[in-house]
Amino acid sequence: MDLNLKGKTAIVTGGGSGLGAAVCELFAQEGANVIINYIVDEAGTFKFADYLSDKYGTSCIPLYGDITKAEDIDNIIERAHDFYGRIDILVNNAGVWPTRFVKDMPDEEWNRIIEINLTGTFLFSKRVVNYWLSRRARGKIINIVSQAAFHGSTSGHAHYAAAKGGVVTFTISLAREVAPFGINVTAVAPGMMRTPMSSEALSDREDAYLERIPLRRIAEPREIAYTIAFLASDKADYITGATIDVTGGMLMR
Repeated sequence: MDLNLKGKTAIVTGGGSGLGAAVCELFAQEGANVIINYIVDEAGTFKFADYLSDKYGTSCIPLYGDITKAEDIDNIIERAHDFYGRIDILVNNAGVWPTRFVKDMPDEEWNRIIEINLTGTFLFSKRVVNYWLSRRARGKIINIVSQAAFHGSTSGHAHYAAAKGGVVTFTISLAREVAPFGINVTAVAPGMMRTPMSSEALSDREDAYLERIPLRRIAEPREIAYTIAFLASDKADYITGATIDVTGGMLMR
């Protein structure tokens, strides 16, 4: 199915690895220009951007930026507009998933996880929305959440689950606010994926995770990316405020 993304411009936060990289590659394959936001592995991200541009004949540009810093986000948006003259899609994917039970959790770690996984989504979304409103343009925001936003965590990720739960309700609120202006805001809730972020947990407890997944396998990032690309397309113009379950049956909601 042609998703009609050719010539559109997408910003993907945390786009250099894992799910973000899979999303960037699928967008490039569909002919979109991609801003690959990163904060680590600069050399690897530049190499990845060149690979996508060469393979798919589109334009993919890496841009450094800390999503918890307003000035970094402003710079990304400004440079994206300078490069392409438009921004059509924002995927709020960047996040962290440290393991620490509440009883042992430093206050500073709680604050950091909320800042990255929740506040960063707010900061970037707000600025992209204002970019579109000032130009009377339509756009799509897709926020990456988690099954933990609905189930909570028993494995030492309460701060992550709380942040992602906040993103779910933020998605609904923002979608209601901007729907009259032709801006769609949705979320995607993955379960367990084979990414660098989950590699340690899977090496220790893969069987335990498999028991919780009705489809009895761990997802590959590209499987989640397909849903994100669909939501970014005009085929999903009548979907907003929804969180799409892509968990292999962990949620079934």
